[in-house]
Parts: sequence; structure tokens; C-alpha cells
Amino acid sequence: MDNLLQKLLPMQPLASVEGRDNDTLMYLIHGLVLILFVGWAIYYVVVLIKFRATKNSKAVESHTAHQISSYVEWFVVVAEILLLFAFSIPFWAVHQAGMPTGKDILQVRVVAQQFAWNVRYAPSGKFGRSSARFLDDNPMGLDPNDPDNKDNITTMNQIYLPIDKTVLITLTSKDVIHSFGLPAMRVKQDVIPGMTTHVWFTPNKLGSYEIACSQLCGVGHYRMRGIVNVVSQSDFDQWIAQNKGIHD
Repeated sequence: MDNLLQKLLPMQPLASVEGRDNDTLMYLIHGLVLILFVGWAIYYVVVLIKFRATKNSKAVESHTAHQISSYVEWFVVVAEILLLFAFSIPFWAVHQAGMPTGKDILQVRVVAQQFAWNVRYAPSGKFGRSSARFLDDNPMGLDPNDPDNKDNITTMNQIYLPIDKTVLITLTSKDVIHSFGLPAMRVKQDVIPGMTTHVWFTPNKLGSYEIACSQLCGVGHYRMRGIVNVVSQSDFDQWIAQNKGIHD
């Protein structure tokens, strides 16, 4: 069934657990719109033929009595209510209303800038202090006097994630508005200067997936591209061990 839907409404291959519900909602909405489009197209053709000038040369005040329009209107109302209360609201409550919690959550911080994504990990679970005063020394402004920063890992345009583990990404910006777009995970979030925003998902497919800035952010917007690398837990642990304390 999923393969058939992918052929009818092609999207990037899905690579997250939460994205399945998102895709289901997208298919249902597009299905409703398709039904309405076909229905109105048929109605339009029927009206053109039935009420053409050669057959109805003289206008009359009477109208054709029928209940079809009422049935169609009620069908649309019921369909939209079902989409809202049976799919959209539950989806929002499960995947958007609250951030994931627990010890098994991997936290990653991403700082956007023209035209790159700065990524930060805290293997010990403690992110050290950062300040704009230290931006000349490192892209994320890490305080060199904070011991919690000693084991922090920073990369640029590369995010490494273990498969089947929920990740919470905290987003901030150094300059202008950006947008963190990760189509394969079905997430997109504006990154606004002076604000902290979040996205979360559980990658369930090994591979490399593109991060795109989905908000025009300057002349170099087209090249603001990053990669999310989903690897096995053992490979991720090895990568952490090899890069601990390295600040790109």
C-alpha cells in the first residue's frame, strides 16, 4: 500500500518513525482535494453542455430543484471534520504538543549562520556555556574556561545520529532567520535570532539525508546544505569516542 501511495504522490523516502503519521495525513488531504477537483471538473463540463446557449437561448427564472449540492457540501464538511479530529489533532498531540523526555534522548544543538549549520554534541550530557564574546575563537562561541566544554564535539554541516534513537535538536541562529528542513525525517522548523526552537524525530533507516535551509537567508542561501548521517549505535559510539573534545 505504501509503495502504491509513493507512486501516486511521490515524496522523499521516509526515514523516521514519526514521519509515517505525517505521510498518512498528507495522503488523506491530497485524496480529499483530488476528489473535489475531479467532482468539480465533471460538474463544470456537465453545466457547459446542459446549459449551452444553443439549447437554452432564452433565460428563465425557474431553477432545477435538486439536493445534490447539499449532499456534496455535507460530504466535504464531514470529511474535513474527520481529518481534523481523527488525524490532525491526535497527530499534533503525539508529535508536536510536547518535547520528548527521558535518559535515552540524544540531545544535539545546532546554530545556524550564513551559510552553514554548526553542530554540537555533549558526550557527558552537559553542554558548557557559550557566549557571543567567544565567537571570534570558535563558530559556536564556546567558553574555553568552562570545563563542561572540554569534551563537547562540534562539527559543521554534518550531523551523526544512531538509528532507532530519538533525537532532540535545539536550534538557534547567529544572524538572520533560517529554516531547518529535513524532508526525509518530515521535519521543518524556522530558526530565529534571539529564540530557541526544537525539532525531534526517531531515525529508523540507515543512510545520509540532506539538510536544506528552507528560508531565503541571503545570497549564499543555495549552498547552505548539511547532511544527517544515520549510523548504527556501535558506529555512533565509535565516532563519539574518536571525536570527543574536537571543535571544528
